[in-house]
Amino acid sequence: MSQYPPAQGAPVPEPSVRVLPVVDGVQPERADAARNRARLLEAASRLVAEHGAGHVTMEAVAAAASVGKGTVFRRFGDRAGLMRALLDHAEQAYQKAFLFGPAPLGPGSPAAERLEAFGIATLRHLETYVDLYLASERCPTRRYSFPARAVQATHVAALLRQAGVTGDVELLTQALLGYLDAGLVNHLRTVRRLPAERVEAGWKDLVARMVREDH
Repeated sequence: MSQYPPAQGAPVPEPSVRVLPVVDGVQPERADAARNRARLLEAASRLVAEHGAGHVTMEAVAAAASVGKGTVFRRFGDRAGLMRALLDHAEQAYQKAFLFGPAPLGPGSPAAERLEAFGIATLRHLETYVDLYLASERCPTRRYSFPARAVQATHVAALLRQAGVTGDVELLTQALLGYLDAGLVNHLRTVRRLPAERVEAGWKDLVARMVREDH
């Protein structure tokens, strides 16, 4: 099955897609185990937001969650396992926000406004978790086949169609997602040292031009 809506046709309804993790899903857990896992991941998320993923250790997560270091190792195996689980956790929360959350990011606003809000939310999400995304995208081909990217592509393509954009929507979708590439965003922010406000303004301008050209 294609990850994109069909080319040219009837109006596209709100995309009905399942929230997909960036890594393989975990096996069903007992309620108490699931709560402990969520507690550890929330602690890890706070540390990433404060210090960056590169500075988050198993020991720091254990201290932040008020548990023993052994508990963290038993839950995630090693630091790489923790980082994969954290990326999965962060990705699911981000996806739920743009698929089901309040407007303008979620349903209820015009498609063009939702598309603009999607890009801004994605840029801010990447700002927090860019280290994890860069580590997960080291394979140059696999980066384009992540389930999470398929969800983003489906969402963006549907919004373009709802906004009345014509032409090759599949390629236009990839062009927009290219602006939101973790490597590019990291380059603009850390190498070119562009302020976040300028990068966000560039996204808004790109969306406005793309929608305006078709009207």
